[in-house]
Amino acid sequence: MKSITIYISFSRIPCSAGFLSTSLSDDLKKRKEPHICALRKILFKDFRAWLSDISKIDLESTIDMSCAKYEFSDALLCHDDELEGRRIAFILYLVPSWDRSLGGTLDLYSVDEHFQPKQIVKSLIPSWNTLVFFEVSPVSFHQVSEVLSEEKSRLSISGWFHGPSLTRPPNYIEPLIPRSPHVPQDHEILYDWINPTYLDMDYQIQIQEEFEERSEILLKEFLKPEKFAEVCEALEKGDVKWSSRGPPNKRFYEKAEESTLPDTLKACMALFRSEALFLLLSNFTGLKLHFLAPSEEDEVEDTKEGEAASAPDSTEEGTSCSSSEPKSNQEATGNNSQQSSEQTDPEPAENEAPKESSVPTCQGELRHWKTGHYTLIHDNSKTEFALDLLLYCGCEGWEPEYGGFTSYIAKGEDEELLTVNPENNSLALVYRDRETLKFVKHINHRSLEQKKTFPNRTGFWAFSFVYYE
Repeated sequence: MKSITIYISFSRIPCSAGFLSTSLSDDLKKRKEPHICALRKILFKDFRAWLSDISKIDLESTIDMSCAKYEFSDALLCHDDELEGRRIAFILYLVPSWDRSLGGTLDLYSVDEHFQPKQIVKSLIPSWNTLVFFEVSPVSFHQVSEVLSEEKSRLSISGWFHGPSLTRPPNYIEPLIPRSPHVPQDHEILYDWINPTYLDMDYQIQIQEEFEERSEILLKEFLKPEKFAEVCEALEKGDVKWSSRGPPNKRFYEKAEESTLPDTLKACMALFRSEALFLLLSNFTGLKLHFLAPSEEDEVEDTKEGEAASAPDSTEEGTSCSSSEPKSNQEATGNNSQQSSEQTDPEPAENEAPKESSVPTCQGELRHWKTGHYTLIHDNSKTEFALDLLLYCGCEGWEPEYGGFTSYIAKGEDEELLTVNPENNSLALVYRDRETLKFVKHINHRSLEQKKTFPNRTGFWAFSFVYYE
C-alpha cells in the first residue's frame, strides 16, 4: 500500500461542559487534497446511498467530517451526540497496532427507565482502516475511554450523516436534593474544630472585605491540625461505605453513606451543618446565612435613614447601596463567581409579590475522587445564587494536570473564570450567581503518580457543601 502524507493542523478544543479532552482539526469538507476529496465522495455519495437503503433513513448530502487525535490522558466522556439533524455517526480509525491496554475504546452504554445512561455494555477497540457507525438517538450514549499510551496517538476521521430529526422524549428531571436548615449547635463546636485565627473578629472582617471584592476565598489550615489529622486517619482506614453517583452523562464519583461514617467524620459533617458555622460563614462572606447576620435590606435601610438625616430635602431614594453583600454587585459576581449545576428554585416573576424572608439552608456530602471521576455541565444544568464550600483531605502532592479541580465558567462561554485546586485542609468558598456553572475536571491516569508516594491511597476526599440564603 502506498504511503500518503497529508498535513493537518490540530487545535486543543476548550470544552465548557468538561467532557472533551482531545485535539480536533478544522472541518474537512473544505480541504482540497485529492485523498480527502476522494474520501468525502465515497462517504457522502456512494456510501451514503447504501447506508440510507439499509437504515431506511433518508440521509441528506450534508457533509460533517473532521479529524480527531487523542493522545495520552485524552478522553471524550459520556454523551449522546444528539444535535438537530444528526442521524448516523461514523468513525474511521487510522490508528497503529492497537489493543485494549492502550485505552481509547469506543464504549457504548445501556440506559435505564428514564433513558439515562446506566453502564457500559460494549467496548470497541480501534483498528486500522475500520469504519464504525451507529444511529444517533436519545439513547445513543457513548464515550471514548482515556488513552493510556504515551507513545501512540488514536487518530480517526469522524462525523455525522444528517437526516430528519427524531422526536426526543421529554427531558428527565432528577429529584431535588434535600436541603436542610442549620442544626442548632452553639459556638463551642467552632472552638473545638477550627483554627483560632479564623475565629478572631478582626480577621473575619478582613476575610469578608476580600470575599466581597472577589466573591471567592481560600482559607488555608482551616481545621485545627489535630482535628484534621483525625479526619484524615478516619478516611485512610477505609471503614466508610461509598456509593457511586451518576448518571455518567452528568457525573461519576463516590459519595459516602453517612450512616456508615465513623464518629469523627460524622462530627465533621455536623460541623458544616451547625448553626455556629452558618453564622461564621455569614461573617466571612456578608451573606445572610443566619438571622443574626445583617441583610442587604437592613443595610440599605440604614443607609437611607442616614441620608434622610443628613439631607432631609432630598427627593432621591435608594441611590446608595451597601457593598457588604456579594449580591449588591451582581456584575462583579458574574465575572468572578460561579453557579451550581445542580438543583434550583424557580426565579420569581417581575410581578410576583415579595417573598417572606426565607430560612437559610444547606446540602452537602462527603465525596471520594479518584481516577476516572468527573462531573459535567449538561442540558438540564440549572443555576441559582449559592455559596459553595469545599474542604479537601488527602491531596498531598496532587498536581493540576491530574484533573479533579473545580472549574467555574460563565453560561455560554469556554473561558474559565475560576479554578479551585484540591489543597489539604484548605476551605474554598465561592459565591455563584445565576449566570455561572461549574464542573469537576476528569481525573486522568496521571493521577496514579500519587501511589509512588502514598501506595495505599487512591485519589482524595472532599467535604462538599452548598449554602443558600
